[in-house]
Amino acid sequence: MTYRTDRIEALLDEGVRDKVYPGAVWAVGDASGIRAQGTTGVLDPDEPNAPMRPDTVFDAASLTKILAVWSSVGALFEEGKLDIDSPLGEFWMEVEGHPLAAVTARQLLTHTAGVPLRAQLKNLYGTDPQDIRDGVLHEALHRPPGEAVEYTDRAALILGYLAEHISGQPLDQLATERTWQPLGMKATRFGPLPAATVARCAPTELDPDTNTHLKGTAHDFSARLLGGVCGIAGAFTVLDDLARFLRYMLDDNAVPERAGFGSAWSEASLSVQTGSLAPARGLFWHPAPGADPADDIWVHYGFTGTGMWISPRRRRWAILLTNKLYYTRDRQPLTDVRNVYRALAFN
Repeated sequence: MTYRTDRIEALLDEGVRDKVYPGAVWAVGDASGIRAQGTTGVLDPDEPNAPMRPDTVFDAASLTKILAVWSSVGALFEEGKLDIDSPLGEFWMEVEGHPLAAVTARQLLTHTAGVPLRAQLKNLYGTDPQDIRDGVLHEALHRPPGEAVEYTDRAALILGYLAEHISGQPLDQLATERTWQPLGMKATRFGPLPAATVARCAPTELDPDTNTHLKGTAHDFSARLLGGVCGIAGAFTVLDDLARFLRYMLDDNAVPERAGFGSAWSEASLSVQTGSLAPARGLFWHPAPGADPADDIWVHYGFTGTGMWISPRRRRWAILLTNKLYYTRDRQPLTDVRNVYRALAFN
């Protein structure tokens, strides 16, 4: 196995020069571990002498959907505690008699449930966590389930609530016990982060309330509204932890202890589950844009500038962590970098 390491480094260095992001941490590997890795740029442009490091802590943003929700739902599925094809109203009293009762967990995982497209939690339901939960679980559908593929944060929020209901545990505790702890993901946790860890954390967007960049506190407003823990976002992680996670997905014998989910869940998730609907989706994962379908490369991104790819067929994975939100919400510059990076990582 070879990687175009020099070209990856040149690509990511150029992203720093073009102010796509202040810095980046990356790695590529297989089930046996990391095969190549590197860093570029700085943690914070206000501190030009502090470089990005392999152990920099990143706001995972929507990677939380994979690290916490997808993994926890997979554990409950493999333990026989969740039938992802049963309508939620058949076993979840909180949604009985409401539109969500007709939806299945599979439809939420494939973004075909027809739930509202925007979170808008505070505007719709206020700031009380129970009012928000009630509002989200009782809301009218945006369209009939199974009709269209439409990405929405609400799918992960609802599945997070569902996982808590079935397990009887808060989502952070469930993810820690079933996934992060067994896989040795010692630095992965929901925020806000303790002061000692914040120093290693990559800052994200400027917070207008404090006129400082968010650091160690989730960028995602819904996560902050819900105290830092929710299915949408809120987790923080490091390169090595993500590498452990992806290694395990390729081979659940790759680490000493098993997580709650295993190969059955990974295989189902990394295959098209949306039939003839477009765009194609697996379970929360989706085919990498621009990649040849024959390469079998799947991806999930985070709004803050994070991303991870995996290919069961190629037996490879790749990670690219940036804090691009430090500069801008414009997605296109990082999208261009991501697509070239993916091509180089899976050449």
